Amino acid sequence: MTVLQTETSSGQVLYGKQSNLAVDNFGTAGRTVADVPAFVRNYALVKAAAARSNAKLGVLTPDIAQAIEAACAEILAGRHATQFPTALVLGGGGTTTNMNFNEVIAARASQIAGEPVHPNDHVNASQSTNDTYPTAMALSIRELSEKPLEALTALARAFDDKASEYDTTQRLGRTCLQDAVVLTVGQTHRSHATAIRRVTEGLRAATTELDSVPIGATVLGTGIGAPEGYRELCVQELSNATGRQLTGSADLVDALAHLDPYAAIASAGARAAITMAKIAADLRFLSSGPVGGISEVTLPAVQAGSSIMPGKINPVIPEFVMQLSYRIRGAAHTVECAVAAGELELNIMEPVIVDALLNIFDDLTASAGTFARKCIQDLTWDGRRLHENINAGFDRWVLMAAENGYDATTQEVKKARTTGTEATR
Repeated sequence: MTVLQTETSSGQVLYGKQSNLAVDNFGTAGRTVADVPAFVRNYALVKAAAARSNAKLGVLTPDIAQAIEAACAEILAGRHATQFPTALVLGGGGTTTNMNFNEVIAARASQIAGEPVHPNDHVNASQSTNDTYPTAMALSIRELSEKPLEALTALARAFDDKASEYDTTQRLGRTCLQDAVVLTVGQTHRSHATAIRRVTEGLRAATTELDSVPIGATVLGTGIGAPEGYRELCVQELSNATGRQLTGSADLVDALAHLDPYAAIASAGARAAITMAKIAADLRFLSSGPVGGISEVTLPAVQAGSSIMPGKINPVIPEFVMQLSYRIRGAAHTVECAVAAGELELNIMEPVIVDALLNIFDDLTASAGTFARKCIQDLTWDGRRLHENINAGFDRWVLMAAENGYDATTQEVKKARTTGTEATR
């Protein structure tokens, strides 16, 4: 095979013709494969597992299999990171991405083995892009979901801490933006923590579906070109390598044709973003003022709020959370469209699904992390109107209605409003 002689850290470029064609066809303006180290690592894990399985089944000689494994080990160690210049989002359902890995691994394995290692005949033995790409995709999304899950979990803890801090502090609740009854700040923030934990578990549950992988499906889920026992061996090798108890997809044709698990993950991400945005909007509203608004919550003053009005403070962190929620929902819609665009036995829109989910995970992590650190941790319930507003609660009227009836109590409320004595609880 031909190895392009262009300068890199090792003095060579390991990728070949198919990778170069992809760079020429699709450019590198957006994310490249190299920009997603987790995807690079997990694709290398797939190729190494395939080589080990093929060696055990006699498809590859021990020397070539070991050379492929050694090349994959170098990739896993972070070497050759610049050898994956192909765009993450490209046409062809990831075929060129698979070939990029085949070419790099084959070139390096040839150097290690001292004999030719072919990208298709050896590195891609018993495989197709149809099954290697979605397997690497599943492993990568599963791994990358840990960051937003950690950030959301930390946000829930921040709400719990704030609930404990103001456990018995009373505040006026509202319905339809009108005065309702009194509850505690502890109850309010505890409900925030509950909501965030619920959406976190929803995201976690959605990603666990990805522990079922379609390796061994080869073309369209038929398993054509792979020897008997290969699928089981490869799944076990991947389980050993990842430390997860992976299983083979129950229906290989289904696994390649229908990508609805990714729609569920995107939807769970959007649900988390919507919940955060609602809480952020509530805190933004309750902090309005400090004179002309509700002014019950004081948000941390993280930066100047105006270039012309000295001393003005804006709720920039809640606004950041709200804006990211719009972007997350847009990315989730991209995933939904891509999942729906599958045709017949294959969905070739996997690259844009990966890209959109990366955006969702990045924004969820930034949103939850910033919300916890820059807003919730240091907000205070000490606004000047917090205690004044408590007296406007309908608590006394609800109790009176239970004793004297709704209609009679309504007249008492009207009388109190007319005489200005309503704010006496």
